[in-house]
Amino acid sequence: MNKSYQKLIRGNQIYSETKVFQDPEYFKNLAKGQKPDYLWIGCSDSRVPANEITNTQSGEIFVHRNIANLVVHTDTNLLSVLEYAVKYLEVKHIIVCGHYGCGGVLASMTNTYHGFVDNWLRNIKDVYYKNEEELMAIHNKNERANRLTELNVLEQVRNLAKTTIVQEAWSHRELHLHGWVYGLQDGLVKDLSVIHNGQQDIDSIYRFSFNGEKVKIPVKKSSVPVTKLPLKKTQ
Repeated sequence: MNKSYQKLIRGNQIYSETKVFQDPEYFKNLAKGQKPDYLWIGCSDSRVPANEITNTQSGEIFVHRNIANLVVHTDTNLLSVLEYAVKYLEVKHIIVCGHYGCGGVLASMTNTYHGFVDNWLRNIKDVYYKNEEELMAIHNKNERANRLTELNVLEQVRNLAKTTIVQEAWSHRELHLHGWVYGLQDGLVKDLSVIHNGQQDIDSIYRFSFNGEKVKIPVKKSSVPVTKLPLKKTQ
């Protein structure tokens, strides 16, 4: 039997002993509860641990991770995490963090069959399709993948803003959404500076009405001329 997993248990013992040595009350204080200011929605990639790359301690960041850091409106797992973080923990910031060299992004750029995961990656293909002209103008494959990674993060921040959970919070308090990309090559985070701090930052059709307020949805006039067909006379 392969017992390589036991190094994790030994590592846990070292971690516990080190923390107690540094602060005898560390775990007693940690057990009292959590009140993080941040919700982190990141990729499941093992090279992108939220606390480590932000140099934060346990209890400072509430974390949700999935393949390619997606915010899908039918994902009850993510929505449950989001609601708990926003409504009960009252986080002040939500960060969607992707990373360059993401396997999910790279896989979505091909027509290769990977299995069930392709249904999940379809969401990134949608981002690719929406931005195909820009992406196809980038001839270097790695640079194109890096740009798709950024566009995917921007799209997921928009998806966050469209949820009732985030908008309900906006109706009575501040909540800031951020889009970041982490570089595996240098360990640095790039802030994409996407601004979503209120309903005014999303298209009106996605805005929900709270407290009885009405949301005005502008009607866009079609640029396509309408051809009126002659009415047929009835006998």
